[in-house]
This record gives sequence, structure tokens and C-alpha cells, in this order.
Amino acid sequence: MTFEDTAIETDIAAAVRAVVNAGATEAGRFSDEIIGFGPLPGTPEWEAEQSTTVPAERALAWHLLSLRIQLAAGLDGIETVIVLRTQGATWAIIGRATGISRQSAHERWGARVTAILDPMETGMPTLVAKDNPL
Repeated sequence: MTFEDTAIETDIAAAVRAVVNAGATEAGRFSDEIIGFGPLPGTPEWEAEQSTTVPAERALAWHLLSLRIQLAAGLDGIETVIVLRTQGATWAIIGRATGISRQSAHERWGARVTAILDPMETGMPTLVAKDNPL
């Protein structure tokens, strides 16, 4: 087999998964830099936040930013969309973060999110926003 044949015929599935994972990891690293980590568990600042919505708001913002970075880098972001939906993010906020309408966001990811979160078609988890735009 020639170098050219190897380049053209080699199964690249594992390499593709590794590159996508590396890209998603980097998106998370940059989200950490921009959104921040929040206070360390057990500190007075952490304790003060526990009775507020700040931790959930920070996590939602972190995932929205990570999704934006992933999409700008050419990744699909489906895993992050699934996490966002389980955090209660609406299609409207996902669409706003990605520069598309809520309907377009639902059309792009809705069926795959449903296939993962409701594979038996018994209903979505209660945390998922009930905002099907169709």
C-alpha cells in the first residue's frame, strides 16, 4: 500500500472522535476563562451562593458560551445542547446564543435531543423546558 492509499483508505473514525473531543475540551477551557469557576466548595462565598440561583445561572452561561465556541469552530455541539436542555434552557435561549431562531434551533437539534433524552418515547425529563416550537 502506498502512502497515498494509506491516506485515502485508512479508517479515520477514531481520529475524528479524538479531534471533536479535543475541540469540545478546548471550548470548555475557554468557557472557564471567560465565565469563571465560581467559589470553591466549602468556602463562605460558596455557602452564600448555595441558596441562590447563581450556580445554575453560571452553569447555564458556561454551557451557552461553550456551545457558541464549538459552533464557531465547526463542531456540532449536540452534547452541549443536550446538557442545556436538561438544565432547562429553552430553544429560544439556545437559538439566541447561536444566532438562529428558536424554530431553527429546534429543527437542527430537537430530534436528536429527543432521541437521547426520551428514547422510549415516554416523555422528556421534567427538567427539560416544555417549549416545542412546532
